Amino acid sequence: MNFRPILDVLLSAVLFGLSAPLSKLLLRDADALVLAGLLYLGAFLGLTLTASARRLLRRGPEAISPALTGRDIPWLAGAILCGGIIGPIALLLGLQRMSGFGASLLLNLEGLMTALVAVSFFGEHAGRRLWLALLAMTGAGIFLTWDAGTGSFAWSGALLILLAMAAWGADNNFTRAIADKDANRIARTKGLAAGLFSLVLALALGHPLPSWGTAAAGLLLGAFSYGLSLVLYIRGLAGLGAFRAGAFFSVGPFIGAGASILILGESPGWSMAPGTLFMAAGVLVILLERHAHGHRHSRFTHSHPHGHADGHHSHVHDNPSPGPHAHEHVHEAMDHSHPHRPDIHHRHGHRRPPGG
Repeated sequence: MNFRPILDVLLSAVLFGLSAPLSKLLLRDADALVLAGLLYLGAFLGLTLTASARRLLRRGPEAISPALTGRDIPWLAGAILCGGIIGPIALLLGLQRMSGFGASLLLNLEGLMTALVAVSFFGEHAGRRLWLALLAMTGAGIFLTWDAGTGSFAWSGALLILLAMAAWGADNNFTRAIADKDANRIARTKGLAAGLFSLVLALALGHPLPSWGTAAAGLLLGAFSYGLSLVLYIRGLAGLGAFRAGAFFSVGPFIGAGASILILGESPGWSMAPGTLFMAAGVLVILLERHAHGHRHSRFTHSHPHGHADGHHSHVHDNPSPGPHAHEHVHEAMDHSHPHRPDIHHRHGHRRPPGG
């Protein structure tokens, strides 16, 4: 089993989880719409600089991902609209109306929204264990919205957070359709388009600009929590599918909630214990998931970065590459059984779902 996609998504979750409490700090001096633009422009600038540095320092061959084509534009446009514009603006507006701790844990609903879209509209399979994990994580999110300061659940702003999670759930599924393409280019395009749109809209509406220090901090936060995090998530999507990537990504809100205690000085009160238990149970169920059954691969041709040790790439090269590489290749029809996830090679249907 290849654990690289899991590690990519988990690191992506940590980086993004930290964005909620850090963004709440910046909102003390920045308008929400302006900050949304700065975060995504930061993602674009950071990824552009790292891509340039990688080209200058490159030693030896590397895998070249397939370029985006005209057929990919609708998926990319949907990802930009939902994940780059609607999602961050709704999230930051919600952060202004509730605690960083509560908002961080409500980010857990992104996994649920991703799953609902993936299963309902894209035909992904969801075993019982994954539904149980998402249920547990959602329960954790509800418990940890408790506002100890007011002695009640902090529902103010929750609908805005829910809107953001629905937008990002749709974004995750749109991005899955192009996850085998150049992740860095996808993230840079999304960052530039979404960042410019939000910033220009904010200026057109007369929203004030923050101080230079806050603007620089917003760009830096965007470079890591939105830029690098997005590239890692896209890479993970190709190997896991939207449902499972969304489930693993659900650990990010817990990271953000913990950071809110340290960074913002917030206290979650009595609800932290049951919320932590629900989150831990959900993560454990996901990590123990094993999905295996006999399945058939039809013959097809595509191009993406790959190696030759996964059982699905048995074609022969005149000059074999020692590591990952990318080129157009043919997958011959085959029948076999092994543990797998709905990655780019396993998006078959399940007439009789094996229990997860």
